[in-house]
Amino acid sequence: MTKEELALNIIERLKKEYPDAGCTLDYNQAWKLLVSVRLAAQCTDARVNVVVQDLYAKFPDVASLAEAPVEEIEAIVRPCGLGRSKARDISGCMRMIREEYGGKVPDDFDALLKLPGVGRKSANLIMGDVFGRPAIVTDTHCIRLVNRMGLLDGVKDPKKVEMALWKLIPPEEGNDFCHRLVYHGRDVCTARTSPHCEKCCVSDLCAKNI
Repeated sequence: MTKEELALNIIERLKKEYPDAGCTLDYNQAWKLLVSVRLAAQCTDARVNVVVQDLYAKFPDVASLAEAPVEEIEAIVRPCGLGRSKARDISGCMRMIREEYGGKVPDDFDALLKLPGVGRKSANLIMGDVFGRPAIVTDTHCIRLVNRMGLLDGVKDPKKVEMALWKLIPPEEGNDFCHRLVYHGRDVCTARTSPHCEKCCVSDLCAKNI
């Protein structure tokens, strides 16, 4: 079986196992997803979803968050860890969106990368979830699973993983595929315990078991 064939098989298995998988960060506007994905670095999505409620209660739009003192942002987001750097990035990002994009999150990948605190993973998430464009989000679950399953061979650098997956995953499948890897990585193909191969929907395809 080629890696392309393996990828298609894994995609179909995960579709059946997680038909409704989506982003686990709560948001109803593009700028809120940008804030949440920055806070999610080295923090659980569940905690981020709680913390942002207080942030948005005090700063309910791009303009108010852009004008907020960094210290006030930091005081609210501190439970997510790395409070100072995250607050600084969120402040700079909102100011740039307000001043250069009229308060709207740009729908261009390269423009997103110019925003403070936004890397390829975050930009892909915005492109896929907000704008419905092809996207490959290489978070820790994605990187771990595609290597375990045999789609890649020991590739750990996020950008290299992304570039390799673009060659294997149909563009229209990429975003949902990565969301399903998050669900599978949390529940089955875990990082901090032995993976639960006995209940894995792709165990017969997985390189770890072949």
